[in-house]
Amino acid sequence: MNYQKLDAALATALNDVQDPEETSLEVFIHTEPILDSAATAILESLGVSGVTTGKDIFTATLSQNAISQLSEQPWVKYLKRSQQLRLINRRINTRKLGV
Repeated sequence: MNYQKLDAALATALNDVQDPEETSLEVFIHTEPILDSAATAILESLGVSGVTTGKDIFTATLSQNAISQLSEQPWVKYLKRSQQLRLINRRINTRKLGV
């Protein structure tokens, strides 16, 4: 695994993985903009959808083994963990300020 291509959140999450074959980690895959047919085939075999020429960011839910395999590819720039964003349930005070 090439840890230089992983962001800190993804590297940390990999430490908590119990089964390296389980597809449990949501990631952004940043690649070179022009992918050849071999690169496209690798992405599609890992279950990445929407692989088209000229596109350079993909999202997928991958296993630890798949992340390791992708991190070793020369056309992968880096891998970043995708995390669920949460809304903050907080009311914003919209009263006008008096002068």
